[in-house]
Parts: sequence; structure tokens; C-alpha cells
Amino acid sequence: MKLAGLYRKLAVGLSYLAPLADLALRIYVGNVFWKSGLTKFQSWDTTLQLFTYEYHVPLLSPEVAAYLGTFTELFFPVFLVLGLAGRFAAVWLFIFNIIAVISYPELNATGLEQHKVWGLMLLTLSLRGPGRLSFDAWLEKRFFKETACTPT
Repeated sequence: MKLAGLYRKLAVGLSYLAPLADLALRIYVGNVFWKSGLTKFQSWDTTLQLFTYEYHVPLLSPEVAAYLGTFTELFFPVFLVLGLAGRFAAVWLFIFNIIAVISYPELNATGLEQHKVWGLMLLTLSLRGPGRLSFDAWLEKRFFKETACTPT
């Protein structure tokens, strides 16, 4: 019985850290996409060349794909990190991540592994929500008086 009690105390203690883990996930993966967007924005001529000759985004012209990709990487990470429309931002970046992998067939094994890790992080945030340390949780508490969308 003592082992069960010890396990329960450990589980309760760790559950207090869950909001920090959610925040850390949001900051980490948001930073990855933000930096990529800044690089695209700062080297726009190079970005257009990459989308013209390297990246093959289905159904979009290279110029439209460059604008949409850069916008996505600069806009949605901010919302993800703040936890404002956090699930939506995570889902959007999850889909964007898949499109990035599909659009760049020359992606090496290391790059593919990185995208898998980012995808798993974004999927986790999509399913769990941004957590208690987010604007979404604050808005729910303030205006809806419940936490149906933020379980931890």
C-alpha cells in the first residue's frame, strides 16, 4: 500500500508540472517555425528562388506558396506561444509541417526526423490544447467559467 501512495504523490506532483511542459512545447516548436519565417522574410529573393526551384508545393504557384509559407511561419507561432487559439494554431502548423515535408523531396534523414518530432509536438498540442498557462485557458475561465477545453 505504501508503494501505491508514493506513486500517487509522484503523479500528483508531476501533474503540477504539466502546464509548464505545455508551455515549453509551445515555445520550443513555435520558435522553430518563427525562426524559419524570419529567415524567409529577411532573404526574400532567396526564398522566391527556393520556392521556384527546390520546394514543390502542390496546387500553388511558387510565389503564392512563398507568401503563404512565410505568413504561416510568422503568424501562427505567435498564437501558438501565447496559447491564443492554441489548438487552431497547432493544427495549422501541423498541416503546414506535413506540406513542407511533401514539398521538399530532397529532405535528408535528419531533416525528416526533425519534422517528425515537430509534428508529434504539434499533434500533442492539438489534442491536449495549449494548457493552463495560456490565453485560451484565461479566456475560458474569464468568460465561460469552465475548463472543458483545457484538461490540465
